[in-house]
Amino acid sequence: MRAGPGFRKATTVKSLIRPAALVLAFGVAMAAQQTAPRFDVLITGGRIVDGTGAPWFQADIGVVGDRIAAVGRLSDASARARIDAQNLVVSPGFIDMLGQSEFNVLVDNRAASKVLQGVTTEVTGEGSSIAPVNDRLIKEAEPSATHFGVTIDWRTLDDYLRRLDERTHPALNLGTFVGAGGLRNYVIGKEDRRATPQELDEMKRLVAQAMEQGALGVSSSLQYVPDRFATTDELVELASVAARYGGIYISHQRSESGRILESLDEVFAIAERAKIPAEVWHLKTAYKANWGRMPEVLKRFEAARARGLDVTANQYPYTRASNGLDACLPLWVREGGLEKMLGRLNDRTQRDRIKKDMDEPAPSAWENQWFGSGGGDGVMLASVLNPDLRKYEGMTMTQIGKQLGKDPRDIVMDFVIADRGESSVIISIMREDDVQAALKHPLVSVGTDSPARAEDGRLSESKGHPRAWGSFPRILGKYVREERLLPLEEAIRKMTSRPAARVHLNDRGILRPGLAADITVFDPATIHDVSTFENPNHYSVGVKYVVVNGKVVVSDGKLTAERPGRALRGPGYKRRDK
Repeated sequence: MRAGPGFRKATTVKSLIRPAALVLAFGVAMAAQQTAPRFDVLITGGRIVDGTGAPWFQADIGVVGDRIAAVGRLSDASARARIDAQNLVVSPGFIDMLGQSEFNVLVDNRAASKVLQGVTTEVTGEGSSIAPVNDRLIKEAEPSATHFGVTIDWRTLDDYLRRLDERTHPALNLGTFVGAGGLRNYVIGKEDRRATPQELDEMKRLVAQAMEQGALGVSSSLQYVPDRFATTDELVELASVAARYGGIYISHQRSESGRILESLDEVFAIAERAKIPAEVWHLKTAYKANWGRMPEVLKRFEAARARGLDVTANQYPYTRASNGLDACLPLWVREGGLEKMLGRLNDRTQRDRIKKDMDEPAPSAWENQWFGSGGGDGVMLASVLNPDLRKYEGMTMTQIGKQLGKDPRDIVMDFVIADRGESSVIISIMREDDVQAALKHPLVSVGTDSPARAEDGRLSESKGHPRAWGSFPRILGKYVREERLLPLEEAIRKMTSRPAARVHLNDRGILRPGLAADITVFDPATIHDVSTFENPNHYSVGVKYVVVNGKVVVSDGKLTAERPGRALRGPGYKRRDK
């Protein structure tokens, strides 16, 4: 049908209006685009140390959302927030290979002592991981949970990681291993015996479940109960399950002292038999008789790698270690759990035997850290749960013994009883040249082996080890700037891309477009640790800005209100609908 004049006229007017409207709309959109920020965060003028070990270069970094959008000359671009990094170093956020904050972030999600030293991601789960747990394990954890007001409402690793993401909202990211010792405790308890075939099958099932829920691999802590009771064959079986999901095996090895070479052979055998990469946590050569052996230990790693084993290590940059006060006691005293241990310590007829064993130089059944630390002079009370004991924090067992008129060995036993096994100590067991030898080696990365603390709030009520406050700034200040032990670029690689690649956190650890916007900006001229053994509760200085998943959690050296941290899940993770 032929259209009349009116139809043709309407069509003509409409056709004229539409292009004009489109042009106007396009102009408005262009104007909005030009006035809107191009980047959410723009870091300008910094010296970029990108995490790969490559030489630094001058550039700007633009962040959109939680990702790095661009690296280059971007200073003319617009942004919602700008960070002037003139005379500062811009690096990937530091990755703590043994952070231990899985519980502490539930108490205080700021993770203050960590982010203020530039840490954006923690790896944790040493032997006894935060999950899975059953009713008995929850009951064992009740004293600390009750003290800090934490409700243990998770059972599986998935439950815990969802709590982090949906309710806790920590300032940093956290990924965890599933602990072989925790699984042994879950299935068997703390008895010194072999697992039955049925018990081993149950532990393997729990490893598989944890790997599918996001574990980074399987871990062990073979100096402590109940991990110590696991055979090499048992660990191979568990590691083999983790290997199927692309995880790694990581271990506080069975001996860090007189039997360290045999202990390394066990780690390497597990790697070989389970066909899995392996790492040693907080590598050290402990006790005076073993000082000077670190070069020999490092050659063992090199030889293992030369025959095709993917083995590495990490460390913290201090000559003193820290663990539970009860670790000063013979293994047989700790076997069977807390109540059995307390029963033995309260039995006066057994105390003489305990004292005698504590003075044995080289027992075959356990690592005698009491003797290895030099006895009471080398064991300092670091933190307690019982407030009646707090006045003794920072004192050695010898000093406490003199004050109370007791044998230092009795102080150990009495304090374990009074604090129900919750006390921690700092032990003098390493030498500086061994620490430096490991730090220089390319296979060794960095971890604090301590949970996050704070100068205020619930996590400030006790003391602890300075490594929780200053490990990363100590390396950058003391060993890079002052002693020139290693180049800045190599130190940053050890703190960033090396740990990220090790645990398959493939979207972070390098400053590159498309990767996670975890970024640390620090002053290379002033960064240093402040915390000391005598007065530990002090933040490090020199870290100016910290960005986690695109949000600024530290600005001009101060904590902000942002809490953008996430649970990081491993390569075997199988996402399920909420």
